[in-house]
This record gives sequence, C-alpha cells and structure tokens, in this order.
Amino acid sequence: MITTRKLSEYPRREWFQNLPDACPGCSMPIILRLLLKAMEGKVSFVSCAGCSQVVFFESKSKDYRLDYRGDSISSLWVPFGQTARCAGGLKRALVAKGDTDTQVVVWAGDGAFFDIGLGGLSAAAHRNEDIICVCIDNEAYQNTGNQASSATPNSVKTSTSHFPKVQSQQKKSMALIMAAHNIPYYASATLAYPDDFLKKVQKAKNIKGFRFLHIFSPCPTGWGYPSRLTVKLSRLAVKTRIFPLLEIEGKSHVTINCKEPNVLPVDEYIKLQGRYIHRTPQVIASLQKEVDETWDWLEWLESYKRL
Repeated sequence: MITTRKLSEYPRREWFQNLPDACPGCSMPIILRLLLKAMEGKVSFVSCAGCSQVVFFESKSKDYRLDYRGDSISSLWVPFGQTARCAGGLKRALVAKGDTDTQVVVWAGDGAFFDIGLGGLSAAAHRNEDIICVCIDNEAYQNTGNQASSATPNSVKTSTSHFPKVQSQQKKSMALIMAAHNIPYYASATLAYPDDFLKKVQKAKNIKGFRFLHIFSPCPTGWGYPSRLTVKLSRLAVKTRIFPLLEIEGKSHVTINCKEPNVLPVDEYIKLQGRYIHRTPQVIASLQKEVDETWDWLEWLESYKRL
C-alpha cells in the first residue's frame, strides 16, 4: 500500500545549495524541488540539452548546482534524442551490478520527448524499461528562442511558425501516445497543485516498469507574461481544462484527478499571455471547442473502466 503525505510533512532538507540561476518566474526549480522531496532516495538523472541542463546539472558555478553530497544524486548528460534509450541502458547496468535501489529518472523538455526523442521514447515504452520519464512541458524549444514544437498549442506566436508567426496545428496528445503503449503509469501534474504532484511521484516510484510524468511548466520568457503569474497560470490551465490533471494506467484505466465545479472559459487563461497575439473571438471559440472535445473524450474514457 502506498502511503502519501502532504508537502508540509516532508523533510525540510533542500537539494539546492543556493537558488538556481534560472529566469525569474521559471517553474522548473520548484518542480525539481518537489520531485526530489518525493523521491527520497538514490536518483540518477539522465538529461540532455535544455534550460535544465544549464541551470541544474552542469552549472559552472557550484553555488547553483544540485547538492551531490553523499552520492544520493548523480547525473548523466546524453545526446538530445537519446535520453530514454540511455536511461534504459543505465538502469539495466545498475541492476546487473546489484543496485536495484537507484531510480533512473529522465529529465527533459517537450522537444526531447514530443519531437526529436519520440522514437527512443516509444522504444523504451514498448520494452517497458524500468525508468521514470519526467517531461517538463513549456510547449516550445524555449532554451534556444521559443521555436515551435509539436507540444506548442494552436494559435500561439513562436519564432519559427509560418507567417504570421502563429502555430496552426493542435498540440500533440502525449497522454494518448503513452496510453497506446500500454505503459504501467502516466500522470500529468502542475506546481499549482503540489500535493497532487507529490502523490503522483510517490506512486510512480513504487511502480515497476515504464512511467511517464507530464509536468506543465509555464515559461515567462517564451510565453510573454509577468513572472509573478507562473503559479496562477498553472492553476488556470487546470481550471479551464487546458491541461487536465489525470492518471492513465494501462490502455484505458483513466482517472481525472481534478474536476473543478466552476469551470472557467479558456480566455481567462490565454488573455494573460503575450504569445496569443491573435486573440480574436474566432480563435477563442476554436480553442474552447478543442478543449471541450478533449475533456469529453477523457470523461468517456474514465467512465469506460466502469462499464
């Protein structure tokens, strides 16, 4: 039986020696802080190029890097599209040496999972490698200048979208992709609901096989909003159903973790962001329709397990 705790019940120890040198308002330091508190044990990170690599894992300044004292945490930097493949190999090597306690965690962004590393991710999921993949989803290649990825939502401005620099495709559904692989566990989370996030990390670490944690990660620089609104946007993404909090176990066992009694319209979320440069009534209506259809699909899947 998995015992869950609230954030206030966790040890006060912090794994950062100082505040990370991230952009003001960046959600990643908080996400990593919560993750490490819930993992509570030996963790080996496999990461690739991205904001996190610069800030956490390979920082030239020892003042800002993670606390590696006691060898509880280690990290391995691998090619951009090979994180899941390398993590699977690392886990197998550790087990071969008799180390079955270390959790191997892939920490990468949406570009590394949704796009360039999707093939390796699919292969690792198909083999049911005993690893935890943590996708920090800021909905673009933010480390190199807000280029569009397949996680970029429809109608937002990026530096690489076709004229007039607005994305014209819908965001790829990683939940549906992972469900199709029949993996043991997929979960989505945001820092605005820390108890929900901690519960899911605890659950994931006690499951054997391939696990995928999809973490919503607002980016003030790329999204064009004041840094003070990071947590508010994370909460609004859930309240408007832009980013549902859910768990999928296997192909069809879906649980929606948060059903707000007072659902907000999507415009409450998008109006705070400069990236929605073409925020017309037609765009708002189109996005609302997309969100409503996705939610109806999720509710049908959730009810399906009870049929």
